[in-house]
Amino acid sequence: MIRKLCYAPAILFLACAAAAGQIAPVENLRTTSAPSSATSYQPITGRQRFDWFVRSTVGGESLAAGLFSAGLGTAINRPTEYGPHWDGFGKRYAMRLTGISTGNAIEAGLGSLWGEDPRYFPATGQPIKGRLKNVVLMTFAARQADGSLDPAYARYIGTVGNNFLSNSWRADSESGVGDACLRIALGFAGKMGGNAFAEFWPTARKHLFHRK
Repeated sequence: MIRKLCYAPAILFLACAAAAGQIAPVENLRTTSAPSSATSYQPITGRQRFDWFVRSTVGGESLAAGLFSAGLGTAINRPTEYGPHWDGFGKRYAMRLTGISTGNAIEAGLGSLWGEDPRYFPATGQPIKGRLKNVVLMTFAARQADGSLDPAYARYIGTVGNNFLSNSWRADSESGVGDACLRIALGFAGKMGGNAFAEFWPTARKHLFHRK
């Protein structure tokens, strides 16, 4: 059952992106810095969008976060239906993965219909205050096809939809409206944390591992 649920988001994303006519090969799959202006922005392609979906779902950062989340849930035995053991750890990890994949598929798929770019663009070269502002801003906003910044509507729909939809297959003790709202808040907090990592880790890594 869990395996089937993992396949569904990818199918949903491909269907929406194909409907928008965006599945096409490209050369560059990553954008590593924020465009200096709307005119320098290059709209995301279907291949880049799919690459974002894959990396955000099963990339190293996402899988590591899943280990931490499932480990914490197992340690405090929440939800209690899964139990404080390895089997419960596996169920919690799989449950998070289905939620992440569903939310990412909705965000990428719906965003392809109106050109919303789900990627994070670091504010490299700006003062620390500007970079922190960018981390927060890009949690709730996204680049559009013309390079402008607008509310990330596809992300809102994906985060809210995923957490309420997943109530249908979650354990009874965490399938209420309040539980879904808490997961939505944590989802945006996690997005902000991921943005902070993408913003500052490359700079920190350069200083930590720089050799003369």
